Amino acid sequence: MAVPEVIPIAYEPHGRTEAIGRYADGQFIGSVTYAFPKGFELEAGWEDHKRLYSVLHTFDADGRYRDSEIWCAGTWAEQQRAPHGPDSVLARARAHLATLLRSLPRRTYTDIAIRPFQLTVDSVLFGLLTGEDEGEPWAELYPDHLGFGAPWDGTYDT
Repeated sequence: MAVPEVIPIAYEPHGRTEAIGRYADGQFIGSVTYAFPKGFELEAGWEDHKRLYSVLHTFDADGRYRDSEIWCAGTWAEQQRAPHGPDSVLARARAHLATLLRSLPRRTYTDIAIRPFQLTVDSVLFGLLTGEDEGEPWAELYPDHLGFGAPWDGTYDT
């Protein structure tokens, strides 16, 4: 079975796909996720290179990519220095995503189906990429590392 043209992603309350759904102009997927820049080799000082992003991708009703709002809240090192409270990197990223989500008119959280897309911001790959490994088709949401595959029912693997 080949990768479908439009890939379903199941809404999972309190899970990694809790910020997906439909709004007046189409579909959306949001997340708060850590990421390293492309080609980064894990070495001493990695904490300053691991960045936390709030991400909102929008799509039309047919799942075609429209736009992204990607904002870096800070680094893992910053989060470790001040892990709690409203000024922590994680709290700032979550608050920013909540603001972005509130801006979507007539937002409802539900399953979506989107087409593959990709973009690079701050040398970090974002998107839904597809491929085949040992004859098995796959799709993966980056940088979240959510993997999708047969039976293509929208469930993910990490």
